[in-house]
Amino acid sequence: MNIENAQKAVDEWIRQHGVRYFNELTNMAQLTEEVGEVARIIARRYGEQSEKESDKSKDLGEELADVLFVVLCLANQTGVDLQLAFDKKLDLKTRRDHDRHHNNKKLK
Repeated sequence: MNIENAQKAVDEWIRQHGVRYFNELTNMAQLTEEVGEVARIIARRYGEQSEKESDKSKDLGEELADVLFVVLCLANQTGVDLQLAFDKKLDLKTRRDHDRHHNNKKLK
């Protein structure tokens, strides 16, 4: 599924199951909460913090999907074509950063 179709799928889900979109500020707070859950898993599973028993069953993919869902909601409700925005950003990063990263001695 491409980003355009993902935005449409989220919009359809909201229409069928979610009454309406939460307002933008609520969704921003929700996004922050979801990113925090991803951070908690990464810090404990891949970082130096010990993983609590209650965190061991957390699914990183599921938490990343929660982040993506809220990002798609925000794009939909603010009129952002995320496919177009992503394609433009990838092109910009490709042109701007190709040599920069290849010449970064820290990455060797």
